[in-house]
Amino acid sequence: MCGIVGYIGPRPVTPILLDGLKKLEYRGYDSSGIALIENNRIEVYKRQGKLEVLREELNGREFYATAGIGHTRWATHGKPSDINAHPHTDCQGRFAVIHNGIIENYLPLKEWLISMGHGFRSETDTEVLPHLIEEFYEGDLVQTVLRVTRKIEGSYAMVVLALDEPGRLVAARQDSPLVVGLGDGENFLASDIPALLCHTRNTYILEDGEIAEITPDGVTVIDQYGRPVAKNVFHVKWEAAQAEKGGFDHFMLKEIYEQPRALKDTLSGRIDPDGARVVLSEIKMTPEQIRNIKKIFISACGTAYHAGLVGKYIIEKMARVPVEIDIASEFRYRDPLVDKDSLVIVVSQSGETADTLAALRESKRRGARVLAVTNVVDSSIAREADYILYTWAGPEIAVASTKAYTTQLMCMYLIGLYLADIRGTLPEADRREIIKELRKLSDKVKVILNNCSIIDQFVRDYAGSENAFFIGRGLDHTVAMEGALKLKEISYIHAEAYAAGELKHGTLALIIKGVPVIALATQQDLFEKMVSNIKEVKAREATVIALAMDGVREIEKVADHVLHIPRTHPLLAPVLTVVPLQLLAYRMAVARSCDVDQPRNLAKSVTVE
Repeated sequence: MCGIVGYIGPRPVTPILLDGLKKLEYRGYDSSGIALIENNRIEVYKRQGKLEVLREELNGREFYATAGIGHTRWATHGKPSDINAHPHTDCQGRFAVIHNGIIENYLPLKEWLISMGHGFRSETDTEVLPHLIEEFYEGDLVQTVLRVTRKIEGSYAMVVLALDEPGRLVAARQDSPLVVGLGDGENFLASDIPALLCHTRNTYILEDGEIAEITPDGVTVIDQYGRPVAKNVFHVKWEAAQAEKGGFDHFMLKEIYEQPRALKDTLSGRIDPDGARVVLSEIKMTPEQIRNIKKIFISACGTAYHAGLVGKYIIEKMARVPVEIDIASEFRYRDPLVDKDSLVIVVSQSGETADTLAALRESKRRGARVLAVTNVVDSSIAREADYILYTWAGPEIAVASTKAYTTQLMCMYLIGLYLADIRGTLPEADRREIIKELRKLSDKVKVILNNCSIIDQFVRDYAGSENAFFIGRGLDHTVAMEGALKLKEISYIHAEAYAAGELKHGTLALIIKGVPVIALATQQDLFEKMVSNIKEVKAREATVIALAMDGVREIEKVADHVLHIPRTHPLLAPVLTVVPLQLLAYRMAVARSCDVDQPRNLAKSVTVE
C-alpha cells in the first residue's frame, strides 16, 4: 500500500506519472513502478528504493504512451524488492494492476488460481488481482473488475490497465482512498489529492464499493451492484502543502483520523470466518511449543513500551502465563532470566529502534524465541525475529505516534487471544465476546472522533498550564502513561501519570488549586475507588476532566468535565480511551503554537542507543 497515480489523455504519460509519484513521496515508500502501453504491449518498469532509482532506469528511453499507471509501495505482504514492487501483471502480460490495501482472502484465491494454471512471481497479495482479471475477462474490463470485487475480501484501491482496452483505465475502491482528477480531454487518478493539483482542482472522491471507468473524454462511475452513480464535483481549495495532509492542518491530526482504517487493517485476515478464534499464521510455533512457554517478556521503548504494558495485562489475563515488561534500553543490562522456554515480544513501529534491536539479539543469544510487532516490512527487527506480526498501520509521518500505538494494542489483543485459545485458558464464550467487540472498535473510534468538543473547552481554559497530571487504575493507568507522554512531547507541558491508588504516597503534594488532572475511569471493577481518588484531587482544588464509558453518570457528580466513550469490553477500553488523549495533546500543542509534527529534540525513529 501507499501511492497511486494514473493518467489517460493526449500527453506523454511517463513524466506525468513520475511527477505524481514525486508529489506522494511524503507518504513514505520502499519501491516504485509504472506500467504503460507501448509498442502494442504493456511495459512495466519497477525498482526497489527511492523514486530516483526508477528515474535512472527510465533515463534515455523515449516513450510515446499516453495512458499508464504508477505506484509507490509500502510493503505489507512480501519484503521490499523489484519483484514485489507494483504494478503486477497476469500470466500473458495483458493486464497490469496497482493496489493499496490488503486482500484478506488472497491465499485461497492464489491456491485456486494456481490450480487453474496461473503462475505467480511475487510474494504479494496484490498479484491475485491481475490473475483474477485474466481468468474472468470476456471483453469488458468494467464488468470484469466488478466480478473481481465480488470475489475479494479486504481493503483496496486498485487501478487496472488493459492491453485489449487501451483507451480506458478502470479503478475500484473499498476502505482505501482513491480520487479521480477531471481534466479537459484528459483525466487522472491518484490515491491522494497532491498528485493532482498541478493538473486540476476538480475531482470525484470515490466512495466504498464504487468502480470508475476513466477515458480521455469522461468518467463513468457505478456502484457495487453495477448501477450508475451521479457524482458531485469536489473542487479542491487547499494549497499543495495542506493537500499532503488530506486537508488536515498537521500530519498528526490526519493520522489520528486514520486510526479507524488502520485498526481494521490490523485485524484484517486474522479472525476466522465464524468469529470463534484468532488466526495468526505468522506465529509458526506448534501448539505444544506454545503450551510449554514458561514466561513471556515484552521489550520496547516510548509509546511502544506503553503498548507493551497493556500487552502484559492482557496476555496474563487471557493466557495465564507470567509476563515481564522492560524498557528496551534497560533489558539487557539487568541480566534477564531469559531462556529457551521464554517467548520474547519486541515492539517497534519502525523496526529499527536500536535498543529494541539489541534486546532482540540478547534474547536470541540466550535461546529464546522472538516475536516482533512492527509496522515496517523487512526492517532490521523484522529480519532478525523468529516470527513477525505486522501492524499494517501504513506510513506514520508525525514524530508523535498515534495510529502506531493503537495498532500495536490491537496486536497485543490478537496475541493474547491466540495464546489463550491454544493454552485453553479462556472460555470460548468469553473469547467470542471479546472478538466480537474487537471488530467494533474501528467504528467506535469514529464515534469518538466526532464527539470530542468538550476537549476544546478544556484547552481554552488550560492551554497556559505548565503542569498536568493523569491518573488511572489498572488498564487506565497504562493509558494514562501514554496520554501524559503525548502531552509533554508535543505541547511541552510537564505531564506525569500516576496510579491513582498512589496519590497519598507523595503525589498529592503536587496537586494545587487549578492544576488540570485527567482522570481515566473506564474499568468498572475499579470505578468506586477511582471516584474516591477524583474526590481527593478535587479536595485540593484541582480541575478534573474525566473519561468514562457511556451511561456512567455518577462521574459527572465529581468531575468538572466528562467525556464519555462508547461502551466496550473493559479489556478493550485502552484503544478507545487513548483517542481523546491524543486529541487533547494535539489541541494543546496547537493552542501553544508548538511544532506539532516535529517537536523539538525528538526524531521519528531512534536508531542509536
